[in-house]
Amino acid sequence: MAGKNLQSIRGIHDGLPAEVRVWQRIEVVARKVFGSYAFSEVRLPILEPTELFVRSIGEATDIVSKEMYAFTDQGGDNICLRPEGTAGTVRAFLQGGLTRAGTQRWFYMGPMFRRERPQKGRLRQFQQIGVEMFGANGPLEDVEMLSMAHAFLSELGIPDLTIEVNSLGCSECRPAYRDRLLTYLKERADKLCETCNDRIEKNPMRVLDCKVASCQAQLGDAPEMVNHLCDHCEDHFTGLKQGLAALDIPYRINARIVRGLDYYNRTAFEVVTDKLGAQGTVLAGGRYDGLVQELGGPATTAIGFAAGLERLAMLLGEIEAAGVDVAVVALGDNVIDYSLQQAAALRHEGLSVVHCGGGGAKRQFKVADREAARCVVVIGENEMNSGLVTLKDMATGTQHELSIAEVVQAISG
Repeated sequence: MAGKNLQSIRGIHDGLPAEVRVWQRIEVVARKVFGSYAFSEVRLPILEPTELFVRSIGEATDIVSKEMYAFTDQGGDNICLRPEGTAGTVRAFLQGGLTRAGTQRWFYMGPMFRRERPQKGRLRQFQQIGVEMFGANGPLEDVEMLSMAHAFLSELGIPDLTIEVNSLGCSECRPAYRDRLLTYLKERADKLCETCNDRIEKNPMRVLDCKVASCQAQLGDAPEMVNHLCDHCEDHFTGLKQGLAALDIPYRINARIVRGLDYYNRTAFEVVTDKLGAQGTVLAGGRYDGLVQELGGPATTAIGFAAGLERLAMLLGEIEAAGVDVAVVALGDNVIDYSLQQAAALRHEGLSVVHCGGGGAKRQFKVADREAARCVVVIGENEMNSGLVTLKDMATGTQHELSIAEVVQAISG
């Protein structure tokens, strides 16, 4: 068979109809829920300047140094396939001249690319839904963001999810905490893994997120940012918790939620499950008040979250195909043109229609069965001459001669 030896790139797979049906279900719910919170969809380019992610994520991070698909194009420009969506939205926000346009509420959907080791629910090309809000000044906006994430996942009907929240502090209170944490970690450095030792100086808070069991055993009494907040960050975190309580949104505090970059501050959150193994995060977000300024814009408060469609789809399971409303069976070559016209008329009325292609009646009815058609419209010379069709209900076997208008009413009604 032609093409039998062709394979997709490892970690990059096709979205076939059964999987795309689940993605579409997620996307429909996202548009409905996000729209109810006054968020608007944006369409961002897949190709971005490599420098955008070097500046926003950091040259030393694994994403930039190991995982990003970056190259120089024919014109000498350094470009890459976007590894995440937040930096691109900030670029669009600045490039669009929207820094004085008031609060911006955006969401986006589409593929992201990272050359990481493929694992359960994590691919080198993955589909992501993201949400960003620029001009999110206080805990109320954080509550709204978490409320929207909770509504989105609840509408999808995914069970057994847990919302975890933390505060990362700010530039005022984090330095003193960092010094305290460094002292604690250096005393135990010989018992921590190589990765943790590398992080001690570069980003000690990331050590708290290590998944190695022996490291976690050393971190039981490690100081936590949530217990060293300044008054402003404490008030912000209290406002977040009060807002979630007012909306009856269940959550728990996880002081080990961290972020790898300094422009993340205050609220950080994740939604996790135990049904995807060790990598159980299905949605994650947080406040990043420093990123717009990091990329050359004015100081701008912001918060967002993102979720991977493949991981959500694994929790949703399969969605059956809707099936076809009508299969058109044409009995004889003389009626082919007329049957095509009737199929077109039915589609014009909003029905899904498959034409069974003519030929033997037995073969055409097999096509109708394979397509799981609810009804079959049979057209022979008698029907063509009378201007009618024979409508057969595949579930009951009953059939009637009807006009196209009556067929539409019978199926839609």
